[in-house]
This record gives sequence, structure tokens and C-alpha cells, in this order.
Amino acid sequence: MTDAETIRYTADAVVFAATGHLLLIERGWAPYQGRWALPGGHVEPGETSRATAARELAEETGLFVAAARLRQAGVYDTPDRDPRGRYVTAVYTTTLPAPTPIDPGDDAADARWWPLTNLPPLAFDHAAILTDLLTPTP
Repeated sequence: MTDAETIRYTADAVVFAATGHLLLIERGWAPYQGRWALPGGHVEPGETSRATAARELAEETGLFVAAARLRQAGVYDTPDRDPRGRYVTAVYTTTLPAPTPIDPGDDAADARWWPLTNLPPLAFDHAAILTDLLTPTP
């Protein structure tokens, strides 16, 4: 018998603006400190992943989106997606009519709207998540 693997549960928010922009945060801590990422974080006891995505979005960007407006877009669980260990994330998405004012907070060093045509290098597997969301399914 082998030791059980510790699995951490997180949620990420992918917020698009209909103008062709994406909301990203600059990570303020390791791993990937200084790199851009999707807003997100750990699911807390008694919390759903959808509620986590809405909470983390508000904490990290100052953007309040009702959890009910977030639709689940997928679950990402590749064993090596995070250098800290095994992390499974539920990804939620929404689209706003236009970029809205944001205010970076919590553990985000910065937050900003990026044109989808000019995204910075992304932390973790966030580029793959975006590719999945932006690639039409047959």
C-alpha cells in the first residue's frame, strides 16, 4: 500500500470582456511571483468551488460577480500543474460587456485587463485553460 496523495482543491475565474479582453492578476508570491495568472485560490471548508471563484475574484481584483453568473468551464487536474504539489482546480467563466474598473488586492500584486491578442506569459497551466476555452468545439 502506498501513502495517500494530498490533493488541494482550488477554483479559478476566467473573466472576459466582450471587447476582447481578459482579466488577469500579477502573482504577489511564489510560485510564479511576478507572473500573470487567472484570479483564483483555495476552496475553504463549507464553500463551493463556484463561491470560491466569485470570492477570489472579488478579493484579488475588486470585481464583484455573483456566483450564479459564473458557469463551470472545466476541471484541471494534471498531476504536475502546480510545483507545490497536487492541485485540482474547477474553472468558472463569465463575460462582461466591457472592461470595468478593478482594484488589485489580497495576494495580487496587480490586476489588469489584457487584450486577448497580446497576453503575457501565464503561470501554471493557465495558457492551456485559455486555449481550451477559446478553441471552438466541433
